[in-house]
Amino acid sequence: MFSYCADPSTLEGLSWLSCYLTTGKHMGFYWAFGTVLILLAITAPAALMFGFGGAVAARSRVLPIRLFGKSYISIVRGVPDIAFFLFFVIALDQGFEWMRHQYLCPDWDQPIRQGNDFVVCQAAKLPLGNAPQWVHEVYGFFTAVLTFAIVFGAFAANVLYGAMNAVPKAQIETAQAYGMTAAQTFRRVTVPQMWVYALPGLSNLWMVLIKATPLLFLLGVEDIVYWARELGGTKTPRFTDYPHGDWRLWYFLVLLVFYLGFTKLSEFVLERIMKRLTHGQATLGGAS
Repeated sequence: MFSYCADPSTLEGLSWLSCYLTTGKHMGFYWAFGTVLILLAITAPAALMFGFGGAVAARSRVLPIRLFGKSYISIVRGVPDIAFFLFFVIALDQGFEWMRHQYLCPDWDQPIRQGNDFVVCQAAKLPLGNAPQWVHEVYGFFTAVLTFAIVFGAFAANVLYGAMNAVPKAQIETAQAYGMTAAQTFRRVTVPQMWVYALPGLSNLWMVLIKATPLLFLLGVEDIVYWARELGGTKTPRFTDYPHGDWRLWYFLVLLVFYLGFTKLSEFVLERIMKRLTHGQATLGGAS
């Protein structure tokens, strides 16, 4: 990008800094901010779908479905996020490979569990060993998104379950009096009205989700935390053209500003959504 960057040892001051901040690794650092935003853009609606399904299941009149929904909410919420992420990603990956193994390698005559090793045929590996690097990165990101969605879906399910129960019973009874079926009442009355009760809890969950994105680093995804640690650590002339001391403080300060700015923007947007949802609705104080 800069022709004078060919020999960094001859540069000083702002010239050295401009070259340093445009290296390939720094481009990876900048792209990692997009990775975090993409994760949030995909995970939020996915978690909401898991949450809605879990809340509906927990309210089901069918006992097995109701037990499944309540168990999903209780178990996932009861396990620390870090422990769940570290365990579930491995279990999810092995589950996918086991299913592929059963389909693609029916003649396999060796045990899949061999002590502490999980061994499947080469055709069942995910991704395949000869797959390009971008396939490995996309697969890792996909498993991370699915894990985030399942974990935060359980919290969303708890919020939506409470919001559905908070819809005034008089509204439900009125719909039934007009001859609506249970499904019609749920679709036309409960779901539209529950959001005003759910939004405060979902807003808090969104903030927690933002703060949880550094866990991508634990899942092997090269996110902003990974690059901050990688770029900020001490570098010697033996290994880089841009030697420097321990600069992790400055890199993590950039992450601090990013997260504070993003949460502030989120607060503003969520406040506008809340005002729109409650417009014209009576409050406990009698105002509307």
